[in-house]
Amino acid sequence: MTSRAKRQSQTDGKRFLQEAFRGQQRVLETQLDHAAKSITHAGKRGDVTEKHFIHILRAYLPRRYAADSAIVIDSEGQTSDQIDIVIYDPQYTPTLLDQQDHKYVTAEAVYAVLEVKPIINKTYLAYAGDKAASVRRLMRTSVPVGTIDGPKKKEPFPITAGLVAARAGWKDGLGGAFLQSHAALAGKRKLDCVLALNNRSFDLFNTDGKQTFSPEANSLVFFLFRLLQKLQTLGTVAGVDWNAYAGRLAAK
Repeated sequence: MTSRAKRQSQTDGKRFLQEAFRGQQRVLETQLDHAAKSITHAGKRGDVTEKHFIHILRAYLPRRYAADSAIVIDSEGQTSDQIDIVIYDPQYTPTLLDQQDHKYVTAEAVYAVLEVKPIINKTYLAYAGDKAASVRRLMRTSVPVGTIDGPKKKEPFPITAGLVAARAGWKDGLGGAFLQSHAALAGKRKLDCVLALNNRSFDLFNTDGKQTFSPEANSLVFFLFRLLQKLQTLGTVAGVDWNAYAGRLAAK
């Protein structure tokens, strides 16, 4: 017997994809709503919300990427603020000084950083911009890495930064007021992507810098696919100069 999903995929593949991914978004929306209504401690509620977003990211990210809450550290011993979600390379760069859920990710290993908040508004956009800057100002080393064609050195790429939340705080969603607040963030505080589950997603991933908005019905997976495409363009991370880290341990 042919299932309903199979019949729909055969007769209208586009609609099948839209409805299937919309169902997944509803699951996340329900989880976040349940956390907001049932967890009375604000800090614990924030932790649970972060974990829901981390879970969905891990489900979509290839294994060459990891996603965790972490602090970013550089070879000078300087550290970032606590970052809700760090997307980093687990293949060539280990995390450091792990204790339970606490870990440091080397600055060279970072692909992207995301802040998780209950709502997208001017205050949280600025907050996320400050968190991004705390990572982007860190030093990142780079050394030649052996390849089949001989040693090659790759320079660190710009770190992607964003903000994700259950909903947008403006009546027009990610409209004029959002764009005005977003435009105020520049330099190391610039946010490359924003997701409001109840509205749509926004990013600046196009090579020409033009803004891209998702459809409202599938903001989550549109955001994830756009992020995956962005990560693809970055390739692998630069080779860490571990002697720079070791040198700090030997310094008087």
